[in-house]
Formats: sequence, structure tokens, C-alpha cells
Amino acid sequence: MATTKITVNNNGSLKVEGDFELVDKNGTAYHLGGREVIAICRCGLSKTKPFCDGSHKGHFEHDAIAFDLPQKK
Repeated sequence: MATTKITVNNNGSLKVEGDFELVDKNGTAYHLGGREVIAICRCGLSKTKPFCDGSHKGHFEHDAIAFDLPQKK
């Protein structure tokens, strides 16, 4: 099993848990205050991007059902 688990939540964020590092476009790490679980915004409405602040509620719909991607070309 992987050391990092990412869960796509219905109508909301990406839940990231386990052993991970989150970095910005320059490779600088976000300091997570010892957290081992975070939520990443998918809707673009959060005031604390890239983290979810719950702003998606009532404004973002996605039924998170897994599917297989086609083979890489």
C-alpha cells in the first residue's frame, strides 16, 4: 500500500493523508503545522488556496466515482 492516500471527495476537496510533502511552483514546501491529513481545493473558490476552506458547499458538484484512464500514448 502507498504511503500517501488521496481521496477524491464528492462535491468537494481532495483529501491527502499519510507521508507527503506539498510544494509550490518553485519547489518551496508549505509548512503544514504537523498535519498528516489536509484537504486540497478543487473548486477554485477557497480563500486559502491551495487548501480547502469549505467554500465549495452548494457551488461545486462532482460525483467521485473511480474509472480507468485509457492507455498512455
